[in-house]
Amino acid sequence: MAGTVLVTGGTGYIAGEVIDQLLDKGWCVRTTVRSKARSEARLRGRWPGAGDRLYVFEADLMDDAGWDLANEGCTHVCHVASPFPVGVPKDENELIVPAREGTLRALRFAHAAGVEHFVQTSSSAAIAYGHPASKTTFDERDWTNPDAPGVQPYVKSKTIAERAARDWVSGNAAGMAFCSVNPVAVLGPVVNDDLSASIEFVRRFLTGEIPAIPRIGFTIVDVRDVASLHVLALEASPETIRGERFACAADFMWMGDMARVLRDHMGADARKVPTRRMPTPILKLMALFNSEIRQIAGEVGKKKVVSGQHARDKLGWTTMPADQTVLDTGRSLVAQGIVRL
Repeated sequence: MAGTVLVTGGTGYIAGEVIDQLLDKGWCVRTTVRSKARSEARLRGRWPGAGDRLYVFEADLMDDAGWDLANEGCTHVCHVASPFPVGVPKDENELIVPAREGTLRALRFAHAAGVEHFVQTSSSAAIAYGHPASKTTFDERDWTNPDAPGVQPYVKSKTIAERAARDWVSGNAAGMAFCSVNPVAVLGPVVNDDLSASIEFVRRFLTGEIPAIPRIGFTIVDVRDVASLHVLALEASPETIRGERFACAADFMWMGDMARVLRDHMGADARKVPTRRMPTPILKLMALFNSEIRQIAGEVGKKKVVSGQHARDKLGWTTMPADQTVLDTGRSLVAQGIVRL
């Protein structure tokens, strides 16, 4: 099936791949950007053959302007847009408010336009944090406790936004086929230099900006697989996805394993990738002075494994090997000229 779908945040890393796959499957795609003047040419350049199957609308998460036009005629909405910084903001509401209010705005205008199929991009940040240290495995049945000590603003923003969305649907649009897709750390090929925080780790390994390897790991997933799960959810029957959460996860990898993959397969392009370990006390000292490091310092030594099995069972989703994802990420950073060696 293919209808007309609104994908919010069209210049973003995940949204761009979602649009790519939807166009390939024959959908008509509308997308929102914060500045049409700055973004439309870039989007048209990525999909030169899309023609009138791609429309670009200007709409901001914190403003009603443009949302009614963007939703007009849509049968489905895929709400991907949300702030995702590399570091920690001084005020957590810089992330929480736009994440929550933007999601509710997208839902309100979609419902007013008669959209009955809505897929929200949430995050494993809404699943795997604020739990006892003894808990190391997670899936969509788990919810982050945003009030737990040490929970970072981005994690709070994703949890609060998803909770708010589910509460709004329950109270205002109970018939809507609403679900969330909750990706872990997203890696994979890049098409421009607008990089997610996850990609930054690989880039900094290649440039030597990370001089030693911290004992930190993540469950990762390829951006192409993230997009395919969104498309599966959009194309599933309303009964299949209504109220569902789909943890979007492939395999857990320590940063040391990511560095090994780059060194083993990228030859001279990986010559600056570190080999030695970073002592944990040094990392925690650095976190006192660097907000980007502070965001990850609390994860030292923790192995949080998020399972994507439910999406596989329910929607027939598949994922590619984690090593391939890391390697494709590194190679694309070099190919795009983002990493110059």
